[in-house]
Amino acid sequence: MTEYGRGQGSEPWHPEDPLFGDGGWEGQQQAPSGQQPAYGGQPQHYPQQPQQPQYGDWGTGDQAGYGQAQQYQQQYNQQQYGNQGHQQYDENGWPTGTHAQAPYPDPADPYAQQAAGYDGQQPDYYGTPDAYPPPEPPGRRREEPEQRTDWDPGPDQGEHAFFAGGDDDDDSDEPGRADRRGRGGKPKKRRSGCACLVVVLVFGGGLAGVGYFGYQFYQDRFGAAPDYAGDGTGESVTVEIPKGAFGSEIGRRLKTAGVVKSVDAFISAQQQNPDGDKIQAGAYLLKKEMSAASAVELMLDPKSQNNLIIAEGSRNTRIYGEIDKRLGVASGTTAKAAKAKYKDLGLPDWALDHPNLKDPLEGFLYPSSYAVSKGQKPETILKEMVARANDTYEELGLEKKAKSLGLDGPWELLTVASLAQAEGTSHDDFRKMAEVVYNRLKAGNPQTYGALEFDSTYNYVKNQSKIDLTIAELKQYNNPYNTYYVKGLPPGPIDNPGEEALKGALNPTKDGWYYFISLDGKTSKFTKTLAEHEKLVAEFNESRNGG
Repeated sequence: MTEYGRGQGSEPWHPEDPLFGDGGWEGQQQAPSGQQPAYGGQPQHYPQQPQQPQYGDWGTGDQAGYGQAQQYQQQYNQQQYGNQGHQQYDENGWPTGTHAQAPYPDPADPYAQQAAGYDGQQPDYYGTPDAYPPPEPPGRRREEPEQRTDWDPGPDQGEHAFFAGGDDDDDSDEPGRADRRGRGGKPKKRRSGCACLVVVLVFGGGLAGVGYFGYQFYQDRFGAAPDYAGDGTGESVTVEIPKGAFGSEIGRRLKTAGVVKSVDAFISAQQQNPDGDKIQAGAYLLKKEMSAASAVELMLDPKSQNNLIIAEGSRNTRIYGEIDKRLGVASGTTAKAAKAKYKDLGLPDWALDHPNLKDPLEGFLYPSSYAVSKGQKPETILKEMVARANDTYEELGLEKKAKSLGLDGPWELLTVASLAQAEGTSHDDFRKMAEVVYNRLKAGNPQTYGALEFDSTYNYVKNQSKIDLTIAELKQYNNPYNTYYVKGLPPGPIDNPGEEALKGALNPTKDGWYYFISLDGKTSKFTKTLAEHEKLVAEFNESRNGG
């Protein structure tokens, strides 16, 4: 049915048609529910027209039918163009004037064509692009919707296609696949089952990773630290603990060596042991896969320490030999390395470029405990000893306090400490022994007149430790280290003094001591005059002769 309410054939209008009758179509009655009004939703005004009669019911011939058609056309035109002012119409019902518009006749209605003046010679607009339905007036036209470029491809073109189970190259023209093609006849992209498998594996791996790290987080926060059980296996391992290492550093080194299973387990065991904070620096001989508690107990046992112990007052020649034995190298290897590389081992500036030195490293192989094991280089161990000496000397303030003691610098202060260490027999002797040195060094003293006369300096240059020495022998040997032959201090330290001897040199007594002697080899007796000293020497000789 057309918008003009006239059908294409001979079938009459049905009473249920919304355009049938005079049901108030003057803009009052709306289209039935579910139908959109024509021309953009605006109500259309149609003339009231009676039901089309069948052929043969048009009155008495063509005139009756023609006149009735004219009457309908005139009523329609008046309603259609009634809003254009006082429009005049001719006898046929058409608008008059220069601006009159001819309505579009119904091509199926011969009476409408005759009323419009169509005689078969006019062009047929229904076969052209301007065909019915007629264009809307400009005021009622709607703008064409703007083409959107940010459109969602929809499930067939986007996400759904990934899980559709196809692949990207499925462009087969086999029958039955036309329904799987996208718009425009292009085949839809499909994903293979491998893609789905990859997604599943990725998601599964992510969940597994979350679970693993969640478990680790729980173990770190709330679970017991991993630990071995028992006293360890039969395999032994040496672990070096540096100076100043705390529980976490010690635990890390033990775990790396395979002794304990975790650092946290060691820290916990160390805290639970009353003496756990007494673990010292050095090398420890332990077993692999020990419980943390067993490792702490063994490290507190002196038997587990596998360190090289440098005793206070040791000379460098002795230290070099002990290092050679620990490293398993030929005798003299460490001494050669010390002589060739002493300037590269970390000596301070004030310890360099002193003349007539027997060994530039004497006094800088600080007495302590050192981890020495096969495979290490001699210079590595020597460098650690020098570093320990530097730290101690700086802490005690040798460089700052030397001048206040009447010395030229820390080098002479270190030499005084080595003399006190060599001649003293106990820690109580060091302060008195240091005073003896300072008093004898005074050029105008009435006892020695600036001569030091220590047997230990002669023994050092001879690399011996004798006590039965004659005055003639001592005074005849010409050597810078022989304080019987040369006044003043020797060229440098004669041993490696410990902390107590250093403190004694820094804080000597002030009682006026010039002489000393040990009658039993354990304690020393000090005197202020030569007469008192000679009396003690006679007692000593008498005791040795059995008198």
